[in-house]
Amino acid sequence: MRKFEAVNLEKFMKILKIIGWSSALCLSAMTLQAQETNEVGQFKKQLQQMQENFDKVTRAQQQQIEALTKKLDELTRTQLPPIAVAPVKTEEQKKLEAELATELAKDSTTNAASKSATQSSPLSAPWSASQPLTIARAGSAYMNISFDALMDAGWSTESDPSAQLQLGDHDPQKRGFSLRNAEIALDGAVDPYFKGFANIVLKLDNNNETDIELEETYLQSTSLPANLQLKAGQFFSAFGRNNPQHPHQWAFVDAPIISTRAFGPDGLRNIGTQLSWLAPTPFFTELSLGIFDGQGGTAHSFRNVGEDDGTGVNRFAGRATIDRNLRGPQDLLFTPRLASSFEVTDTQTLVGGLSGAFGPNDTGLHSRTEIYGADVYWKWKPANATEGFPFVSWQTEGIYRRFGAGSGADLMEPVQSENLRDWGAFSQVLWGFKPRWVTGIRGDYASGNSGQFDSSDAFRGERYRISPVLTFFPSEFSKVSLQYNHDHGEKFGTEHSVWIQLEFLLGAHGAHKF
Repeated sequence: MRKFEAVNLEKFMKILKIIGWSSALCLSAMTLQAQETNEVGQFKKQLQQMQENFDKVTRAQQQQIEALTKKLDELTRTQLPPIAVAPVKTEEQKKLEAELATELAKDSTTNAASKSATQSSPLSAPWSASQPLTIARAGSAYMNISFDALMDAGWSTESDPSAQLQLGDHDPQKRGFSLRNAEIALDGAVDPYFKGFANIVLKLDNNNETDIELEETYLQSTSLPANLQLKAGQFFSAFGRNNPQHPHQWAFVDAPIISTRAFGPDGLRNIGTQLSWLAPTPFFTELSLGIFDGQGGTAHSFRNVGEDDGTGVNRFAGRATIDRNLRGPQDLLFTPRLASSFEVTDTQTLVGGLSGAFGPNDTGLHSRTEIYGADVYWKWKPANATEGFPFVSWQTEGIYRRFGAGSGADLMEPVQSENLRDWGAFSQVLWGFKPRWVTGIRGDYASGNSGQFDSSDAFRGERYRISPVLTFFPSEFSKVSLQYNHDHGEKFGTEHSVWIQLEFLLGAHGAHKF
Protein backbone atom coordinates (compact mmCIF):
# COMPACT_ATOMS: atom_id res chain seq x y z
CA MET A 1 0.00 0.00 0.00
CA ARG A 2 2.80 2.43 0.92
CA LYS A 3 4.65 1.39 -2.24
CA PHE A 4 1.55 2.24 -4.30
CA GLU A 5 1.18 5.55 -2.60
CA ALA A 6 4.83 6.35 -3.15
CA VAL A 7 4.44 5.58 -6.85
CA ASN A 8 1.29 7.64 -7.08
CA LEU A 9 2.99 10.49 -5.26
CA GLU A 10 5.90 10.40 -7.67
CA LYS A 11 3.49 10.45 -10.60
CA PHE A 12 1.55 13.27 -9.03
CA MET A 13 4.75 15.26 -8.60
CA LYS A 14 5.59 14.73 -12.26
CA ILE A 15 2.11 15.84 -13.22
CA LEU A 16 2.54 18.96 -11.08
CA LYS A 17 5.88 19.67 -12.81
CA ILE A 18 4.25 19.21 -16.20
CA ILE A 19 1.41 21.50 -15.19
CA GLY A 20 3.92 24.02 -13.86
CA TRP A 21 5.98 23.95 -17.01
CA SER A 22 2.84 24.18 -19.08
CA SER A 23 1.62 27.08 -17.02
CA ALA A 24 4.99 28.78 -17.36
CA LEU A 25 5.00 28.18 -21.08
CA CYS A 26 1.44 29.50 -21.37
CA LEU A 27 2.29 32.51 -19.25
CA SER A 28 5.41 33.16 -21.35
CA ALA A 29 3.41 32.81 -24.53
CA MET A 30 0.80 35.18 -23.24
CA THR A 31 3.45 37.68 -22.18
CA LEU A 32 5.18 37.41 -25.56
CA GLN A 33 1.86 37.80 -27.33
CA ALA A 34 1.06 40.91 -25.27
CA GLN A 35 4.46 42.39 -26.11
CA GLU A 36 3.97 41.71 -29.81
CA THR A 37 0.50 43.26 -29.72
CA ASN A 38 1.89 46.39 -28.05
CA GLU A 39 4.70 46.79 -30.64
CA VAL A 40 2.27 46.41 -33.54
CA GLY A 41 0.11 49.15 -32.04
CA GLN A 42 3.12 51.39 -31.71
CA PHE A 43 4.13 50.74 -35.31
CA LYS A 44 0.63 51.51 -36.50
CA LYS A 45 0.57 54.70 -34.47
CA GLN A 46 3.93 55.79 -35.85
CA LEU A 47 2.82 54.98 -39.38
CA GLN A 48 -0.39 56.96 -38.94
CA GLN A 49 1.53 59.93 -37.57
CA MET A 50 3.99 59.83 -40.48
CA GLN A 51 1.09 59.68 -42.91
CA GLU A 52 -0.53 62.71 -41.29
CA ASN A 53 2.73 64.65 -41.41
CA PHE A 54 3.18 63.72 -45.08
CA ASP A 55 -0.35 64.90 -45.85
CA LYS A 56 0.28 68.22 -44.11
CA VAL A 57 3.47 68.81 -46.07
CA THR A 58 1.74 67.86 -49.32
CA ARG A 59 -1.14 70.24 -48.65
CA ALA A 60 1.24 73.06 -47.78
CA GLN A 61 3.24 72.52 -50.96
CA GLN A 62 0.05 72.32 -53.02
CA GLN A 63 -1.12 75.62 -51.54
CA GLN A 64 2.23 77.22 -52.38
CA ILE A 65 2.04 75.88 -55.93
CA GLU A 66 -1.50 77.23 -56.38
CA ALA A 67 -0.49 80.65 -54.98
CA LEU A 68 2.50 80.87 -57.31
CA THR A 69 0.39 79.75 -60.28
CA LYS A 70 -2.24 82.40 -59.53
CA LYS A 71 0.42 85.10 -59.24
CA LEU A 72 1.99 83.99 -62.51
CA ASP A 73 -1.39 84.14 -64.27
CA GLU A 74 -1.97 87.68 -62.97
CA LEU A 75 1.45 88.80 -64.15
CA THR A 76 0.87 87.16 -67.53
CA ARG A 77 -2.42 89.02 -68.01
CA THR A 78 -0.95 92.42 -67.12
CA GLN A 79 2.29 92.13 -69.06
CA LEU A 80 3.18 91.63 -72.71
CA PRO A 81 3.05 88.12 -74.18
CA PRO A 82 6.12 86.03 -73.40
CA ILE A 83 8.86 86.15 -76.00
CA ALA A 84 8.87 82.95 -77.97
CA VAL A 85 12.48 81.97 -78.50
CA ALA A 86 14.49 78.81 -78.46
CA PRO A 87 14.75 76.99 -75.07
CA VAL A 88 18.46 77.74 -74.91
CA LYS A 89 19.04 81.47 -75.28
CA THR A 90 22.33 83.08 -76.16
CA GLU A 91 23.58 86.20 -74.42
CA GLU A 92 22.90 88.20 -77.60
CA GLN A 93 19.26 87.04 -77.66
CA LYS A 94 18.81 87.99 -74.01
CA LYS A 95 20.28 91.42 -74.72
CA LEU A 96 17.97 91.97 -77.70
CA GLU A 97 14.95 90.92 -75.62
CA ALA A 98 15.81 93.45 -72.92
CA GLU A 99 16.31 96.26 -75.45
CA LEU A 100 13.06 95.47 -77.27
CA ALA A 101 11.15 95.33 -73.97
CA THR A 102 12.47 98.79 -73.05
CA GLU A 103 11.51 100.23 -76.44
CA LEU A 104 8.00 98.72 -76.34
CA ALA A 105 7.46 100.09 -72.83
CA LYS A 106 8.37 103.58 -74.05
CA ASP A 107 6.00 103.31 -77.03
CA SER A 108 3.19 102.13 -74.75
CA THR A 109 3.68 105.13 -72.42
CA THR A 110 3.78 107.67 -75.24
CA ASN A 111 0.70 106.35 -77.07
CA ALA A 112 -1.40 105.10 -74.15
CA ALA A 113 -4.57 106.88 -75.31
CA SER A 114 -4.02 106.41 -79.02
CA LYS A 115 -6.42 104.34 -81.11
CA SER A 116 -3.61 102.90 -83.10
CA ALA A 117 -3.25 99.16 -82.64
CA THR A 118 -0.25 98.15 -80.53
CA GLN A 119 2.14 95.91 -82.45
CA SER A 120 4.23 93.18 -80.87
CA SER A 121 7.97 92.86 -81.11
CA PRO A 122 9.27 90.78 -84.05
CA LEU A 123 10.47 88.25 -81.48
CA SER A 124 7.07 87.90 -79.84
CA ALA A 125 5.51 85.87 -82.65
CA PRO A 126 6.55 83.82 -85.67
CA TRP A 127 7.40 85.89 -88.75
CA SER A 128 4.54 86.66 -91.12
CA ALA A 129 4.69 87.73 -94.75
CA SER A 130 2.65 90.80 -93.83
CA GLN A 131 5.41 92.15 -91.59
CA PRO A 132 7.94 94.70 -92.88
CA LEU A 133 11.11 93.18 -94.28
CA THR A 134 13.95 93.92 -91.86
CA ILE A 135 17.17 94.29 -93.81
CA ALA A 136 19.50 95.61 -91.13
CA ARG A 137 19.77 95.44 -87.38
CA ALA A 138 22.34 96.67 -84.89
CA GLY A 139 21.37 96.44 -81.24
CA SER A 140 18.05 98.30 -80.79
CA ALA A 141 18.31 99.93 -84.25
CA TYR A 142 16.67 98.34 -87.30
CA MET A 143 15.36 99.27 -90.74
CA ASN A 144 12.35 97.96 -92.65
CA ILE A 145 11.90 98.33 -96.40
CA SER A 146 8.86 97.87 -98.64
CA PHE A 147 7.77 98.69 -102.18
CA ASP A 148 4.28 99.67 -103.35
CA ALA A 149 3.16 100.37 -106.93
CA LEU A 150 -0.10 101.79 -108.34
CA MET A 151 -0.80 101.30 -112.05
CA ASP A 152 -3.79 102.81 -113.88
CA ALA A 153 -5.60 101.96 -117.07
CA GLY A 154 -8.70 103.57 -118.51
CA TRP A 155 -10.42 105.96 -120.84
CA SER A 156 -11.91 109.44 -120.72
CA THR A 157 -14.06 111.50 -123.04
CA GLU A 158 -11.48 114.25 -122.46
CA SER A 159 -8.49 113.64 -124.74
CA ASP A 160 -6.06 115.03 -122.12
CA PRO A 161 -7.48 114.27 -118.64
CA SER A 162 -4.45 115.92 -116.97
CA ALA A 163 -5.42 119.35 -118.39
CA GLN A 164 -8.52 120.01 -116.26
CA LEU A 165 -9.97 116.75 -114.93
CA GLN A 166 -7.20 114.89 -113.10
CA LEU A 167 -5.18 117.63 -111.41
CA GLY A 168 -3.55 115.52 -108.69
CA ASP A 169 0.07 114.48 -109.14
CA HIS A 170 -0.83 110.81 -108.48
CA ASP A 171 -4.08 110.75 -110.47
CA PRO A 172 -4.40 108.75 -113.71
CA GLN A 173 -3.44 111.42 -116.25
CA LYS A 174 -3.92 110.00 -119.73
CA ARG A 175 -5.96 107.56 -121.77
CA GLY A 176 -4.59 104.05 -121.79
CA PHE A 177 -1.96 103.12 -119.22
CA SER A 178 -0.14 105.23 -116.64
CA LEU A 179 2.00 104.65 -113.57
CA ARG A 180 1.86 107.63 -111.24
CA ASN A 181 3.09 106.18 -107.96
CA ALA A 182 5.79 103.60 -107.22
CA GLU A 183 6.86 104.08 -103.64
CA ILE A 184 9.88 102.80 -101.74
CA ALA A 185 9.16 103.10 -98.01
CA LEU A 186 11.79 102.90 -95.29
CA ASP A 187 11.22 103.01 -91.57
CA GLY A 188 13.04 101.93 -88.44
CA ALA A 189 14.39 102.72 -85.00
CA VAL A 190 17.37 105.06 -85.06
CA ASP A 191 18.18 104.76 -81.35
CA PRO A 192 16.22 104.77 -78.06
CA TYR A 193 15.13 108.37 -78.77
CA PHE A 194 14.04 108.50 -82.43
CA LYS A 195 12.41 106.55 -85.22
CA GLY A 196 13.04 107.41 -88.86
CA PHE A 197 10.80 107.31 -91.94
CA ALA A 198 11.37 107.94 -95.66
CA ASN A 199 9.30 107.63 -98.83
CA ILE A 200 10.95 107.77 -102.25
CA VAL A 201 8.44 108.01 -105.11
CA LEU A 202 9.00 107.25 -108.78
CA LYS A 203 6.51 108.29 -111.48
CA LEU A 204 6.22 107.91 -115.23
CA ASP A 205 5.08 111.04 -117.05
CA ASN A 206 2.97 111.14 -120.21
CA ASN A 207 6.11 110.54 -122.27
CA ASN A 208 7.00 107.50 -120.17
CA GLU A 209 10.00 109.24 -118.64
CA THR A 210 10.77 108.63 -114.97
CA ASP A 211 10.49 111.33 -112.33
CA ILE A 212 11.80 110.72 -108.85
CA GLU A 213 11.12 112.68 -105.68
CA LEU A 214 11.92 112.45 -102.01
CA GLU A 215 8.33 112.65 -100.85
CA GLU A 216 8.95 112.32 -97.12
CA THR A 217 11.92 111.87 -94.81
CA TYR A 218 11.70 112.68 -91.12
CA LEU A 219 12.60 111.78 -87.56
CA GLN A 220 10.00 111.18 -84.88
CA SER A 221 10.71 111.15 -81.16
CA THR A 222 9.78 108.19 -78.96
CA SER A 223 10.67 109.24 -75.42
CA LEU A 224 9.69 112.87 -74.77
CA PRO A 225 7.98 113.56 -71.42
CA ALA A 226 4.52 115.04 -70.82
CA ASN A 227 2.91 113.14 -73.74
CA LEU A 228 4.83 115.21 -76.28
CA GLN A 229 6.09 114.01 -79.64
CA LEU A 230 8.42 115.85 -82.03
CA LYS A 231 8.64 115.36 -85.77
CA ALA A 232 11.27 116.97 -88.00
CA GLY A 233 12.17 116.72 -91.69
CA GLN A 234 10.06 116.80 -94.85
CA PHE A 235 6.57 115.38 -94.40
CA PHE A 236 2.89 115.91 -95.15
CA SER A 237 1.16 118.46 -92.97
CA ALA A 238 -1.41 117.02 -90.56
CA PHE A 239 -4.17 119.05 -92.25
CA GLY A 240 -7.39 117.03 -92.23
CA ARG A 241 -7.48 113.29 -92.88
CA ASN A 242 -6.84 113.09 -96.62
CA ASN A 243 -3.75 115.31 -96.98
CA PRO A 244 -1.38 113.20 -94.78
CA GLN A 245 -2.36 109.95 -96.53
CA HIS A 246 -0.26 108.34 -99.25
CA PRO A 247 -2.05 107.30 -102.47
CA HIS A 248 -2.04 103.60 -101.50
CA GLN A 249 -4.22 104.57 -98.50
CA TRP A 250 -6.85 106.22 -100.65
CA ALA A 251 -10.15 104.43 -101.17
CA PHE A 252 -10.46 106.07 -104.62
CA VAL A 253 -8.01 106.28 -107.52
CA ASP A 254 -7.72 110.11 -107.50
CA ALA A 255 -7.47 113.00 -105.06
CA PRO A 256 -10.54 115.08 -104.07
CA ILE A 257 -11.10 118.26 -106.11
CA ILE A 258 -10.94 120.68 -103.17
CA SER A 259 -7.69 119.12 -101.95
CA THR A 260 -5.86 119.79 -105.22
CA ARG A 261 -7.34 123.28 -105.42
CA ALA A 262 -6.19 124.31 -101.94
CA PHE A 263 -2.91 122.37 -101.71
CA GLY A 264 -1.92 121.81 -105.33
CA PRO A 265 -1.08 118.58 -107.18
CA ASP A 266 1.38 117.33 -104.52
CA GLY A 267 -0.64 118.07 -101.41
CA LEU A 268 0.65 120.21 -98.56
CA ARG A 269 4.09 118.88 -97.57
CA ASN A 270 7.24 120.78 -96.78
CA ILE A 271 10.42 120.92 -94.72
CA GLY A 272 9.83 121.76 -91.09
CA THR A 273 8.92 120.45 -87.68
CA GLN A 274 5.78 119.49 -85.79
CA LEU A 275 5.12 119.23 -82.06
CA SER A 276 2.18 117.10 -80.92
CA TRP A 277 0.65 116.83 -77.47
CA LEU A 278 -1.60 113.99 -76.33
CA ALA A 279 -4.03 115.59 -73.90
CA PRO A 280 -4.87 113.69 -70.66
CA THR A 281 -8.56 113.34 -71.50
CA PRO A 282 -10.80 110.25 -71.12
CA PHE A 283 -10.90 110.02 -74.92
CA PHE A 284 -8.17 110.47 -77.52
CA THR A 285 -7.36 114.17 -78.02
CA GLU A 286 -4.28 115.39 -79.86
CA LEU A 287 -3.18 118.97 -80.43
CA SER A 288 -0.38 119.62 -82.92
CA LEU A 289 1.41 122.59 -84.46
CA GLY A 290 3.47 122.31 -87.61
CA ILE A 291 6.01 124.98 -88.58
CA PHE A 292 7.28 124.74 -92.16
CA ASP A 293 9.56 126.60 -94.52
CA GLY A 294 6.47 127.15 -96.71
CA GLN A 295 8.36 127.49 -99.99
CA GLY A 296 8.14 125.71 -103.34
CA GLY A 297 5.56 123.74 -105.30
CA THR A 298 4.70 121.52 -102.32
CA ALA A 299 3.50 124.69 -100.55
CA HIS A 300 1.18 125.50 -103.46
CA SER A 301 -0.84 128.33 -101.91
CA PHE A 302 2.07 129.93 -100.05
CA ARG A 303 5.63 130.97 -101.06
CA ASN A 304 5.31 129.36 -104.46
CA VAL A 305 6.63 131.19 -107.52
CA GLY A 306 4.27 129.24 -109.79
CA GLU A 307 5.13 128.19 -113.32
CA ASP A 308 6.90 129.74 -116.29
CA ASP A 309 4.37 131.36 -118.61
CA GLY A 310 6.56 130.63 -121.65
CA THR A 311 8.25 134.03 -121.65
CA GLY A 312 10.61 133.38 -118.73
CA VAL A 313 8.23 134.94 -116.17
CA ASN A 314 6.97 132.82 -113.26
CA ARG A 315 3.30 133.38 -112.55
CA PHE A 316 0.73 132.27 -110.00
CA ALA A 317 -2.96 133.22 -110.19
CA GLY A 318 -2.05 135.23 -113.28
CA ARG A 319 0.45 137.40 -111.45
CA ALA A 320 4.21 137.69 -111.86
CA THR A 321 5.55 136.41 -108.58
CA ILE A 322 8.18 137.72 -106.20
CA ASP A 323 10.66 135.15 -104.91
CA ARG A 324 10.35 136.22 -101.26
CA ASN A 325 13.20 135.36 -98.94
CA LEU A 326 12.62 134.31 -95.37
CA ARG A 327 12.82 137.55 -93.38
CA GLY A 328 11.61 136.21 -90.05
CA PRO A 329 9.07 133.96 -88.26
CA GLN A 330 6.22 135.84 -89.95
CA ASP A 331 7.25 134.33 -93.29
CA LEU A 332 7.00 130.72 -92.08
CA LEU A 333 4.00 128.46 -92.66
CA PHE A 334 2.03 127.45 -89.53
CA THR A 335 -0.41 124.51 -89.51
CA PRO A 336 -2.28 123.90 -86.22
CA ARG A 337 -4.63 120.93 -85.78
CA LEU A 338 -6.95 119.57 -83.09
CA ALA A 339 -8.25 115.99 -83.42
CA SER A 340 -10.37 113.82 -81.13
CA SER A 341 -11.65 110.25 -81.25
CA PHE A 342 -14.69 108.82 -79.45
CA GLU A 343 -16.03 105.32 -78.96
CA VAL A 344 -19.71 105.92 -79.67
CA THR A 345 -20.52 102.26 -78.94
CA ASP A 346 -18.56 99.02 -78.84
CA THR A 347 -18.97 98.81 -82.61
CA GLN A 348 -18.80 102.48 -83.66
CA THR A 349 -15.95 105.01 -83.65
CA LEU A 350 -16.16 108.73 -84.41
CA VAL A 351 -13.12 110.91 -85.23
CA GLY A 352 -13.29 114.68 -85.75
CA GLY A 353 -10.75 117.40 -86.42
CA LEU A 354 -10.16 121.10 -87.09
CA SER A 355 -7.15 122.30 -89.11
CA GLY A 356 -5.56 125.51 -90.31
CA ALA A 357 -2.68 126.71 -92.51
CA PHE A 358 -1.41 130.29 -92.41
CA GLY A 359 1.52 131.90 -94.25
CA PRO A 360 2.68 134.35 -96.93
CA ASN A 361 2.45 133.91 -100.70
CA ASP A 362 4.66 135.17 -103.53
CA THR A 363 2.20 137.45 -105.34
CA GLY A 364 3.21 140.48 -103.25
CA LEU A 365 5.51 141.66 -100.49
CA HIS A 366 2.71 141.52 -97.93
CA SER A 367 0.36 138.95 -99.46
CA ARG A 368 -0.84 136.13 -97.21
CA THR A 369 -2.93 132.95 -97.45
CA GLU A 370 -5.32 131.43 -94.94
CA ILE A 371 -6.78 127.91 -95.21
CA TYR A 372 -9.31 126.41 -92.79
CA GLY A 373 -10.60 122.82 -92.64
CA ALA A 374 -12.98 120.57 -90.73
CA ASP A 375 -13.23 116.79 -91.04
CA VAL A 376 -15.25 113.95 -89.58
CA TYR A 377 -14.87 110.17 -89.89
CA TRP A 378 -17.26 107.48 -88.64
CA LYS A 379 -16.88 103.72 -88.83
CA TRP A 380 -19.07 100.79 -87.85
CA LYS A 381 -17.78 97.25 -87.55
CA PRO A 382 -19.68 94.50 -85.70
CA ALA A 383 -18.09 92.55 -82.86
CA ASN A 384 -18.27 89.31 -84.85
CA ALA A 385 -16.50 90.76 -87.92
CA THR A 386 -14.38 88.27 -89.87
CA GLU A 387 -11.10 89.59 -91.31
CA GLY A 388 -12.42 93.12 -90.72
CA PHE A 389 -15.66 92.56 -92.68
CA PRO A 390 -18.40 93.68 -92.86
CA PHE A 391 -17.99 97.40 -92.13
CA VAL A 392 -19.43 100.76 -93.09
CA SER A 393 -17.41 104.00 -93.00
CA TRP A 394 -18.27 107.61 -93.76
CA GLN A 395 -15.79 110.46 -94.25
CA THR A 396 -16.46 114.12 -94.96
CA GLU A 397 -14.02 117.01 -95.19
CA GLY A 398 -14.61 120.68 -95.94
CA ILE A 399 -11.95 123.30 -96.82
CA TYR A 400 -12.05 127.09 -97.20
CA ARG A 401 -9.16 129.12 -98.68
CA ARG A 402 -8.61 132.87 -98.76
CA PHE A 403 -5.72 133.66 -101.09
CA GLY A 404 -4.59 137.27 -100.80
CA ALA A 405 -3.43 137.89 -104.37
CA GLY A 406 -1.13 140.89 -104.53
CA SER A 407 -0.44 143.23 -107.43
CA GLY A 408 2.46 141.05 -108.59
CA ALA A 409 5.93 142.02 -109.81
CA ASP A 410 5.02 142.99 -113.36
CA LEU A 411 5.52 146.76 -113.44
CA MET A 412 4.66 147.01 -117.16
CA GLU A 413 1.16 145.59 -116.69
CA PRO A 414 0.18 146.20 -113.06
CA VAL A 415 -2.92 144.44 -111.74
CA GLN A 416 -5.13 145.08 -108.80
CA SER A 417 -4.86 143.17 -105.55
CA GLU A 418 -7.79 140.87 -104.76
CA ASN A 419 -8.86 138.12 -102.42
CA LEU A 420 -9.46 134.80 -104.16
CA ARG A 421 -11.82 132.71 -102.09
CA ASP A 422 -12.38 129.00 -102.66
CA TRP A 423 -14.49 126.54 -100.75
CA GLY A 424 -15.52 122.96 -101.22
CA ALA A 425 -15.98 119.56 -99.70
CA PHE A 426 -16.01 115.87 -100.42
CA SER A 427 -18.00 113.13 -98.77
CA GLN A 428 -17.54 109.39 -99.24
CA VAL A 429 -19.21 106.22 -97.98
CA LEU A 430 -17.59 102.78 -98.10
CA TRP A 431 -19.26 99.42 -97.50
CA GLY A 432 -17.18 96.32 -96.95
CA PHE A 433 -20.00 93.93 -97.70
CA LYS A 434 -18.01 90.69 -97.61
CA PRO A 435 -14.38 89.68 -97.02
CA ARG A 436 -12.08 91.25 -99.64
CA TRP A 437 -14.90 93.22 -101.34
CA VAL A 438 -15.55 96.95 -100.81
CA THR A 439 -17.86 99.27 -102.68
CA GLY A 440 -18.42 102.97 -102.20
CA ILE A 441 -19.26 106.35 -103.65
CA ARG A 442 -17.73 109.82 -103.32
CA GLY A 443 -19.15 113.24 -104.10
CA ASP A 444 -16.86 116.26 -104.73
CA TYR A 445 -17.71 119.93 -104.99
CA ALA A 446 -15.56 123.06 -105.29
CA SER A 447 -16.30 126.67 -106.13
CA GLY A 448 -14.98 130.18 -105.62
CA ASN A 449 -15.32 133.80 -106.60
CA SER A 450 -14.13 134.90 -110.02
CA GLY A 451 -10.64 136.29 -110.38
CA GLN A 452 -9.05 138.60 -112.93
CA PHE A 453 -7.37 135.64 -114.66
CA ASP A 454 -10.09 133.03 -114.18
CA SER A 455 -10.13 131.89 -117.79
CA SER A 456 -6.61 130.41 -117.71
CA ASP A 457 -6.64 128.85 -114.24
CA ALA A 458 -7.66 125.18 -114.12
CA PHE A 459 -7.87 125.37 -110.32
CA ARG A 460 -10.72 127.88 -110.33
CA GLY A 461 -14.37 127.88 -111.35
CA GLU A 462 -17.25 125.77 -110.09
CA ARG A 463 -17.18 122.01 -110.63
CA TYR A 464 -18.45 118.76 -109.12
CA ARG A 465 -17.71 115.05 -109.54
CA ILE A 466 -19.55 111.83 -108.67
CA SER A 467 -17.39 108.69 -108.34
CA PRO A 468 -18.69 105.18 -107.58
CA VAL A 469 -15.97 102.55 -106.97
CA LEU A 470 -15.70 98.77 -106.51
CA THR A 471 -12.54 97.27 -105.00
CA PHE A 472 -11.42 93.66 -104.68
CA PHE A 473 -8.50 92.55 -102.49
CA PRO A 474 -7.06 89.23 -103.77
CA SER A 475 -4.88 89.34 -100.64
CA GLU A 476 -3.49 91.86 -98.19
CA PHE A 477 -0.69 92.52 -100.69
CA SER A 478 -2.77 93.52 -103.72
CA LYS A 479 -5.99 95.19 -104.78
CA VAL A 480 -7.94 95.96 -107.95
CA SER A 481 -10.28 98.98 -108.16
CA LEU A 482 -12.81 99.95 -110.82
CA GLN A 483 -13.98 103.60 -110.69
CA TYR A 484 -16.26 105.74 -112.82
CA ASN A 485 -16.09 109.57 -112.75
CA HIS A 486 -18.90 111.87 -113.83
CA ASP A 487 -17.23 115.31 -114.04
CA HIS A 488 -18.93 118.63 -114.63
CA GLY A 489 -17.29 122.05 -114.59
CA GLU A 490 -18.14 125.52 -115.87
CA LYS A 491 -14.85 125.55 -117.81
CA PHE A 492 -15.15 122.20 -119.62
CA GLY A 493 -18.78 121.04 -119.47
CA THR A 494 -19.45 117.36 -118.73
CA GLU A 495 -16.89 114.56 -119.10
CA HIS A 496 -16.91 110.85 -118.30
CA SER A 497 -13.99 108.64 -117.29
CA VAL A 498 -13.48 104.99 -116.31
CA TRP A 499 -10.34 103.92 -114.48
CA ILE A 500 -8.97 100.57 -113.35
CA GLN A 501 -6.22 100.66 -110.75
CA LEU A 502 -3.97 97.75 -109.77
CA GLU A 503 -1.82 97.83 -106.66
CA PHE A 504 0.78 95.35 -105.47
CA LEU A 505 2.92 95.44 -102.37
CA LEU A 506 6.29 93.88 -101.54
CA GLY A 507 6.96 93.74 -97.83
CA ALA A 508 4.57 95.86 -95.79
CA HIS A 509 4.21 99.45 -94.72
CA GLY A 510 4.15 100.30 -91.04
CA ALA A 511 0.77 100.81 -89.42
CA HIS A 512 -1.07 103.99 -90.38
CA LYS A 513 -3.21 106.14 -88.14
CA PHE A 514 -6.82 105.09 -87.70
